[in-house]
Amino acid sequence: MMKEQRIIFSGNLQQELAIAISECEHDRLFVLVDDTTRQTCWPLVASYPCLRGASLVCIPANDTHKTLKSLTHVWQSLQSGGATRHSCLVNLGGGMVTDLGGFAASTFKRGINFINIPTTLLAMVDASVGGKTGINFGGLKNEIGVFSQAEAVILDTRFLQTLDAGNIRSGYAEMLKHALIADEPMWADILRFPLASLPDATLLPHLQQMLQASVAVKQRIVDLDPREQGLRKALNLGHTFGHAFESWSLRQTAADGQQTLLHGYAVAYGLICELYLSAVKTGFPVDKMRQTVRFIREHYGLMAITCDDYPALIELMTHDKKNTSAAINFTLLGGIGDIRINQTASEEEIKEALDFYREG
Repeated sequence: MMKEQRIIFSGNLQQELAIAISECEHDRLFVLVDDTTRQTCWPLVASYPCLRGASLVCIPANDTHKTLKSLTHVWQSLQSGGATRHSCLVNLGGGMVTDLGGFAASTFKRGINFINIPTTLLAMVDASVGGKTGINFGGLKNEIGVFSQAEAVILDTRFLQTLDAGNIRSGYAEMLKHALIADEPMWADILRFPLASLPDATLLPHLQQMLQASVAVKQRIVDLDPREQGLRKALNLGHTFGHAFESWSLRQTAADGQQTLLHGYAVAYGLICELYLSAVKTGFPVDKMRQTVRFIREHYGLMAITCDDYPALIELMTHDKKNTSAAINFTLLGGIGDIRINQTASEEEIKEALDFYREG
């Protein structure tokens, strides 16, 4: 059984990080960043006394580099830097850094301590919380990994001021998902918030309150089902279609250099499809489905796909880790907060959901 996750909503990052590091047995300290967070976030913490003498490890940014090659670079950096089983790794970055860094730490010398400092909204609300670590492999999202909890996760919304609007919206999609599986007041609050105005610093206090509520939804579920045997599958709402969209986008990027689809955008598009299936198959209210879809279309646009792409997307869905007995598995809703895990859909129904996504 995994230990309970320690999540700290920061009021004083320097002090809280110093305490977290002091509570980890460590002979050497390492900090993992990517090219982006090395420029935008490392300068904000580099002078902290608790990080004096830390070895900086840098990997290329964005999800296309969430690979075995980057993982090997981290292992090699730990090894050449003299890391032992008693060393500690601080992951400073978005979900790619916390996922890959957590996996690297969990497997190096059979596991060293690590601390997550997520610097994107997506990582704060999703990737750094819950103990899932890993890398992409063979063109598939998060194909290789382990469940392993950070010693501490420190959330500081000041880092959000380093983000562009796209990365803010990416994280907000996971907050929307948490609201859909939680309750109607949270869902309504998410739809009312002036998302288009972020990263306006004056909105950060309100956003931090919403973030705390959103993280609490995930944490409550993870504590009850840490290894995704049942209830934790609720967190996969939007992700069966979403991961297929994301993996398809990664393939397109490799083929023709298109811009990679941000994870939260893929989840938002997946929510459109899976709320459609929820309305058709499990009685989700059509008016609330359309309100949510309208919000997504307004703030996230659409990814350009055609019916010719359906076979590739469905093939990608067959690799989803939630599947059993060769059936594509979905988390659907009977209403807001009414979670229906282990749902299946026919190929024809999946195509209808993709038609709805494209045509509304």
